[in-house]
Amino acid sequence: MSELRDAAMTSKAWPFEEARKLVKRFEKTPPEKGYVLFETGYGPSGLPHIGTFGEVARTTMIRRAFEAISDIPTKLICFSDDMDGMRKVPGNVPNPEALQEHLQRPLSAVPDPFGEYDSFGDHNNAMLRRFLDTFGFEYDFISSTEFYKSGRFDAVLRQCVEKYDDIMEVMLKSLREERRETYSIFLPISPKTGRVLYVPMKSVNAAEGTITYIDEDGEEITTPVTGGRVKLQWKPDFGARWAALGVDFEMYGKDHSTNTHIYDKICRILGAPAPAHFVYEMFLDDKGQKISKSSGNGISIDEWLTYASAESLSYFMYQKPKTAKRLYFDVIPKAVDEYHQQLRAFPTQDLKAQLNNPVWHIHNGNPPESDMVVPFSMLLNLASASSAENKEQMWGFIRKYAPEASPETHPGLDAAAGNAVRYFHDFVKPTKVYRAPDEQERAALEDLAKRLKNWDGGADADALQSLVFAVGKEHGFEPLRAWFGAIYEVLLGASQGPRFGGFIALYGVPETVELIEKALSGAFLKD
Repeated sequence: MSELRDAAMTSKAWPFEEARKLVKRFEKTPPEKGYVLFETGYGPSGLPHIGTFGEVARTTMIRRAFEAISDIPTKLICFSDDMDGMRKVPGNVPNPEALQEHLQRPLSAVPDPFGEYDSFGDHNNAMLRRFLDTFGFEYDFISSTEFYKSGRFDAVLRQCVEKYDDIMEVMLKSLREERRETYSIFLPISPKTGRVLYVPMKSVNAAEGTITYIDEDGEEITTPVTGGRVKLQWKPDFGARWAALGVDFEMYGKDHSTNTHIYDKICRILGAPAPAHFVYEMFLDDKGQKISKSSGNGISIDEWLTYASAESLSYFMYQKPKTAKRLYFDVIPKAVDEYHQQLRAFPTQDLKAQLNNPVWHIHNGNPPESDMVVPFSMLLNLASASSAENKEQMWGFIRKYAPEASPETHPGLDAAAGNAVRYFHDFVKPTKVYRAPDEQERAALEDLAKRLKNWDGGADADALQSLVFAVGKEHGFEPLRAWFGAIYEVLLGASQGPRFGGFIALYGVPETVELIEKALSGAFLKD
């Protein structure tokens, strides 16, 4: 066993912990299909969202960890439930009134309101695949409609007929009494209206592989369960899909966790072992409320990418997946800076520490070098102090601080400079609140400005930080953080700020003197 494999087998990083469970699962008998199958599901009633990214990213992290400790090949399937009936017309599509007549028809049978694809399901599937391809995920795509209609699901559907009573027994225990009276695991597709029907079964014929039900117009219809004529209710569909494909691993959110035993039992009834699971916690908004697509209280993938890189989002997704985390705009700067801190640390670490480093899992063991010679938080404060309108203004300061840097040699820093300007204007500028200094603070700031005017130490961030410390101590600030709090509130209009010596080095000593003098003159205070 290689050094990497040895270290991975004892790593405490959660992807390796989950991967080892899978290794143990197959230590006696490898999968008959010849590979370990990871699956992630997608409901194409709307566009891909940040939760979709998190689910695929985290599954990929476990997949790569498994590949580091096992020789068994792997596959990842992204399964789209595009045969689900359209329950309501989305509000963000052109001519939504034209879709009203298609309610309850499978999404793959609803016309594409954008006029680009054969169906609304095809449109959203294309958006999903484009989304996944943008981030470089490796996966095989399966459409539920194709899965049902092509016959790939037929054998398991016949088993569902044969095991109908057993599966119904599992399901009925989980339902309210009034729901039990009309429930069936099968949802016929009406041959007349094309709608997905939630109707009870008149009879189920195991020998013939057929079901009998009453159609919308009152006619009794008997139909085979194969060939896309029916679909399964969503809970039975989970377990039956696992059995049909031989799924070995699937993760999902905590809201699914109460149904895990149902999915597993149905999978076993259909003759297949239930897959391994990983249940992750849900995301919260800034008020601690669960994020909901319908209420729009979260942050979208496009919004994150407006202000930061995809890698920083992967870093956020890596952190403590079993702990509920607040996902809102304020977390972005911290995620960016912590991601680059880990990148910088990686080359200096031994193998054990590298395997515990999030960037190993984000980049499959081969992380790039960080070119962020200026932290994102510092870029934000630079944008704030200079009221920068574009990244070109930011580079005027960056070049003085790091002459070797340029947009061409430091593309990550260049992108971050533009992101910082956008973030400043959208989130920082509207909340800036300056205050006047008290007598002690004014005297200290005047002293700091005087010493900076006489400064001949260049852009030495550590030396400048020592100077700022010395001024605070000599003017009796206790604790010293009160001095730095005053600097941030009086000069930057914020309650928190950067390591101020580094800020002076980046912003410039003469510019900082001018900033102090403006603040002391009351130029930043509102009338």
